[in-house]
Amino acid sequence: MTVTPTGLHHVSINVPDVPAGIAFYSDLLGLEQDHRRPAFGFGGAWLDAGDQQVHLIEGATPPNMGQHFALLYEDLDAVIDALRARGLEVGDPVPSGPDHRQAFVTDPWGNVIELHQYPAPGSAQHRA
Repeated sequence: MTVTPTGLHHVSINVPDVPAGIAFYSDLLGLEQDHRRPAFGFGGAWLDAGDQQVHLIEGATPPNMGQHFALLYEDLDAVIDALRARGLEVGDPVPSGPDHRQAFVTDPWGNVIELHQYPAPGSAQHRA
């Protein structure tokens, strides 16, 4: 048997304040809360990002050692402008491969989020 995943189901990150985390990721980054999360005996939330999820886990945020996750957006420049208008510090976009672009932002607890843009659908460089 070959070990081959069929995709990525979710990523989880620690936040010390789950309600504030829900507000940040929903209000600013556009994720939607999935209220089907069972009571696991610890604080947390599930947030939908397209067909993937970000799980918030109540706990101390680990030191930044390069770990991050990426959210995919259609118009990176518009996202950066909107986040900066809301007072967030967002790095300038840079190329991250043929016709891919990325920028970085941190949440209030220091978790790093990559904001990513693929080439436009229908272009020769679009990722299938």
